[in-house]
Amino acid sequence: MTGSTLFTDAMALSSAGDGVYGGVLNEHWTIGPKVHGGAMLALCANAARAELTGMDRADGAEPIAVSGSFLWAPDPGPMEVVTTVRKRGRRVSLVDVELNQQGRTALRAAITMGAPEQHVPPLLSVNPVLALMTPDPPPGLEPIGPGHPMADIVHLAHGCDIRPSLTTFTPRSDGGPPLIEYWVRPKGVAPDVLFALLCGDVSAPVTFGVNRFGWAPTVQLTAYLRARPADGWLRVMCTTTQIGQDWFDEDHIVVDCEGRIIVQSRQLALVPAAGG
Repeated sequence: MTGSTLFTDAMALSSAGDGVYGGVLNEHWTIGPKVHGGAMLALCANAARAELTGMDRADGAEPIAVSGSFLWAPDPGPMEVVTTVRKRGRRVSLVDVELNQQGRTALRAAITMGAPEQHVPPLLSVNPVLALMTPDPPPGLEPIGPGHPMADIVHLAHGCDIRPSLTTFTPRSDGGPPLIEYWVRPKGVAPDVLFALLCGDVSAPVTFGVNRFGWAPTVQLTAYLRARPADGWLRVMCTTTQIGQDWFDEDHIVVDCEGRIIVQSRQLALVPAAGG
């Protein structure tokens, strides 16, 4: 592979005017041969933020809700992002975004822009991550890299230090539902809002927990940004409510090193074929 592995470079966009931005789907931010869905959502969120930059009432606005529908899986290479501002509000703005490649729309997203809460205690918080995951990875937990069983598939490990707890990938001995744990942070830069949104789609499919492997294409994903992340590891817990014969849901909770919920996400995806 060639080119920069920095997450900030993968998110780079150049304005072509009239709400259109050019960029590249980076070859390092892929799962197998295809571009990571979370990276595409983060690019759409970045374009929405860029389109609102400079507007009087958009100071400090971030993509607090990102809802994307995936039409097809693009390859690494040049792409175009088209934005349409639907609402400019004092507290909330709404931007529609399309990510296109070779004349086809790969992702359509609705981005809600607003100010996330920061350094204020919530009135109520139910955070299951704190009781199960330490702020730093456990000693000896290896990052995805050369020799790791996931290295040939999870190419985004070129740009981030990603440490899955492999003991949570297989079916549970107690028959309980799948629960997958990751510690993640970008290499060379501090985690930011866009990286936190990517982490809302960082896990392998929860279908691993019922012995269904292979490609599990995401059809729709919605992520909520609750706060800006602190500089350090992000803890990611992935769960599910139901894995059907055809469809399954997958939830992520992303917590920063200070113990705050940063991102929550839910997606609907297709169950891999048996024996995949």
